[in-house]
Amino acid sequence: MVVLHAALSVKTVDLCEKENAKLHRTDGYELVTMDPPTPVLRRGQLFKLKLRFNRPFVKESDIVRIFFSFGSRPDVLRGTKGIVTVDDKTSFLANSKIWQVRVTDMKSENVSLEVQSPADSPVGVWKMGIDATVSGVEKTVNTYEVDSDIYLLFNPWVKDDLVYMDDEKLLEEYVMNDTGKIWMGTEKQHSGRGWVFGQFEDCVLPACELILKRSEIKDAARGDPIKMSRAISRIINANDDRGVLAGRWDSKYDGGVSPSTWTGSVPILKKFLETKESVRWGQCWVFSGVATTVCRALGLPARSVTNLSSAHDVDNTLSIDRYVNSHYEYLHEDPITGKRFYDMVWNFHVWNEVWMARPDLPMGYGGWQAIDATPQEQSDGMYQCGPASIEAIRQGAVGFNYDIPFMVSTVNADVIYWIEDRRSESGWRKISCSKSEVGRMILTKAPFVFDPNGDGDREDITFHYKAREGTREERFALYRAARSVNGAREVYAIPEKAEEDCEFTLVDLNTVNIGEPFSLEVNIKNHSHEPRTFHANLTVRSVYYNGNPGNMVRAVTTRFTVPPNEREVLRLPVTADQYLEKLVEYCHMKLSAVINVVETNQTWVGEDDFRVVKSTIAIETAKTLIVGKPADMSLKFENPLKELLTDCEINFDSSGFIKTKEMRLRDVAPGETVQVKYQVIPHKTGKHNLVVTFTSKQLCDVSGMATVEVINELENLTQ
Repeated sequence: MVVLHAALSVKTVDLCEKENAKLHRTDGYELVTMDPPTPVLRRGQLFKLKLRFNRPFVKESDIVRIFFSFGSRPDVLRGTKGIVTVDDKTSFLANSKIWQVRVTDMKSENVSLEVQSPADSPVGVWKMGIDATVSGVEKTVNTYEVDSDIYLLFNPWVKDDLVYMDDEKLLEEYVMNDTGKIWMGTEKQHSGRGWVFGQFEDCVLPACELILKRSEIKDAARGDPIKMSRAISRIINANDDRGVLAGRWDSKYDGGVSPSTWTGSVPILKKFLETKESVRWGQCWVFSGVATTVCRALGLPARSVTNLSSAHDVDNTLSIDRYVNSHYEYLHEDPITGKRFYDMVWNFHVWNEVWMARPDLPMGYGGWQAIDATPQEQSDGMYQCGPASIEAIRQGAVGFNYDIPFMVSTVNADVIYWIEDRRSESGWRKISCSKSEVGRMILTKAPFVFDPNGDGDREDITFHYKAREGTREERFALYRAARSVNGAREVYAIPEKAEEDCEFTLVDLNTVNIGEPFSLEVNIKNHSHEPRTFHANLTVRSVYYNGNPGNMVRAVTTRFTVPPNEREVLRLPVTADQYLEKLVEYCHMKLSAVINVVETNQTWVGEDDFRVVKSTIAIETAKTLIVGKPADMSLKFENPLKELLTDCEINFDSSGFIKTKEMRLRDVAPGETVQVKYQVIPHKTGKHNLVVTFTSKQLCDVSGMATVEVINELENLTQ
């Protein structure tokens, strides 16, 4: 006689959140430690489940199927649904493209399982359900839906995942490190600004899920790091699809937050999650910081990368074209198209690199890939950029996906100067070409080190993007790219001018501390055997870091003669009183000279960008802090301006600390040194990096960093 049992009913499901988190290296996510906890898992790696039924499980008759579903229309064939049946399997298939399960323990009504997802599973929120029935009576099904979301992430520790990184130690930096630096400035004066990525904070993964849904990337495509990183580059900016951040570069930040105020990604992502609206305002380094957070949170190895002297090629010629009119004045528009959007060289620009294999490209083009979340130019009708293989950029292989031509010009475009000339068919004559002005230094934070007081954590990766400037290899890569791009072929086909008989050198300025005077100097040598008459235009102006003109500081036109085989120095001095009130955010300045030789019509142009250096915030605090105990920080800085600072505000950020609101300060008098106390409360042990910013209506981009060790009370008592 056969005894038929009623179908099993699930009483409880234990997702073993904390145990799995340790195995999956996700125990740092705050979602895992909350009550109730949320599972955060990495794909392609087994995880544990414990089921308790209303009666003992009978192998011969009970049928239990577990469903894992992703997206709005889960489908097994599209990889957005997994179905596993509980049976007596004891091993998993290698390199499996399907979900797998095995029983590890069965005691009465309790069943312990191990489940493994495919290494190409879509990344994001999965749901889980269980169906139980009895063999021969399959029409009777008891269904149990698990309430909790299950976050499934990329897994760079697993070889079958396209984001696998063989040097596992580097993942401690590019996935697990929640604080870093983003480099800003010029080749001659740059510094790393502290940035709290905060990818483990409780709001970040939910914000990532909102971001990906709004990007409208297809559910099945969310397992592909190529398509995912491209979508991330698109949705971090708000130009197309109500993305995370709206950008602004004109110092008019009404209705939002000045970009220099941000200390990290978490406040931005939290506000985006709460309001469902784009956050105002961001600039390239803020876009990059948020992109690093999103990528690392999702398990995609990522880092922020800064290009000092970065080209923005708007017309796809792989060159930066600058125009001078017949009066020897620079034009701030494109005279060919009449548009105000024209080629520029940003003093610095920040994008991201993400790590992945590239099965869509020939062998050798995997590894680091560039993505850029700053909305500069459209790609496939959207403001997105990449992933572009760094090796393809280096080789000038512009035929590969994605956006290789734009990135080649960004790091290696020639800067070509044109002067208005009615005798030329085009109306413009090529007067000079600078082959080393763009991509002077490409930087990222070095792994495993954080230097709060200097640049000991700086890594120069310029050689990843191009061979040494001026070598045959570097020139060949650029010309290879130009031959394959319409418009670039014509520009690079114009021959260089022969050597002429006057020589000019603009003296570079290395460092100018705020409040110090400086001079624009041009050294002139007349190599001819005859006198030469020179017409010169000299200008000094402040500029925004993206190359847009700020305020004119000094402009001089002069005419003079240099005897045969003689030298002359042309000097334009600038005092602090002349430039201080003309500075714009980040304090970048541009020196420009246009000189024409009257007798020969030789025309020379020279430019130099430099940054006026401000003092930083000095941070004093105990080197060792105790979890849960308030601690005081002393912040000290000086107002370098000769005017009153109003609307003063201090912001603090660090992973592992209870978040605090900004501190409002009184007005700060000209030249005054301010010292304030700021209280913080750590809630995680370990080494933590602190980032502080000061902003006011008149002065911004003042920051400071420090590193502290946080211990628990018991450790303090035993020391």
